[in-house]
Amino acid sequence: MRKLKMWMNAAILICGTTTMLSSCVSESDNPAPVDPASVATDYSNKEHWLALPEITKDVDAFYIYSTVYVESSFEEGAPDYATLDTPEMITGALGEYVTNASVFEESCNVFVPWYRQAGMRYAGEVSKKTGNIDAALGGVSYTDIKAALDYFFEKCNNGRPFIIAGHSQGASMVKYVLKHYFTEHPDYYKRMVAAYVIGFSVTKDDLKEYPHMKFATGESDTGVIVSWNTEGPKNVEENAKNVVVLPGAMSINPLNWKLDETYAPASENKGSLVLNTETNEYEIQDIGVAEFFGPASFHEDDYPFFYNNIKENVAKRIETYKNNAE
Repeated sequence: MRKLKMWMNAAILICGTTTMLSSCVSESDNPAPVDPASVATDYSNKEHWLALPEITKDVDAFYIYSTVYVESSFEEGAPDYATLDTPEMITGALGEYVTNASVFEESCNVFVPWYRQAGMRYAGEVSKKTGNIDAALGGVSYTDIKAALDYFFEKCNNGRPFIIAGHSQGASMVKYVLKHYFTEHPDYYKRMVAAYVIGFSVTKDDLKEYPHMKFATGESDTGVIVSWNTEGPKNVEENAKNVVVLPGAMSINPLNWKLDETYAPASENKGSLVLNTETNEYEIQDIGVAEFFGPASFHEDDYPFFYNNIKENVAKRIETYKNNAE
């Protein structure tokens, strides 16, 4: 596998994808200013996409990045939602493309919109007050994601099957989209290969309330949700609070693709995405020792730890989808 550059270098590479010629995006050198409170971002402007691929695959992936508007969200007077030119969000999202979204590149055309996400401060306040972050998601952030999805399906997707995926806040937004957007667009939902809701909880209550949502039962079923949160033993032993692990959360093991507690040895890990500190490049390595996971939460590693397993799983689910469609 080709090496993936460290995210600081990747910024140049990925910014290049935003300037690719694409038949589904019109040029706009001087986009009109966007009202951050009420008007959706204009996704016909190519600059509002982190990644716009040339169409070389027959399946698409739509990826939503996690909370990367963090430290600056706590500054005095900081807005609840990031603006599209927030430097911290831009840098973090570009890095996350390398560590997370790139896992879909081998099988899919990967689309990633810039969106005005809830800051860590605001998301935390909403979660503490209401018990979840839906009120934060349902504001400016969903306004943007809904508009991006509309443009994606109407102008870019051209009827292809698709995967929708995200991490952390991005994963919670994917779940929000499954509940709301696809209830309004069941015709699109029929073409969903899978939803990778990684780094946030999908609960039994979610599935009960929204019966069209189905959780994966194995490594190759389609039209389903794939979800897990990566934690070390100490979190379990101490019943540690983890804001992304909710009561009744369901999880599938990305090593053996089972829902139960069947033990999966580290040898079933087919390769993790690890930063080589000598070369400052990300590369696939074997991390097959238990000590590496440690007694803690490994929220930031939900994708990188299982990188090759996810990549292989994406291909399997796509293959099954195509076979069933024949």
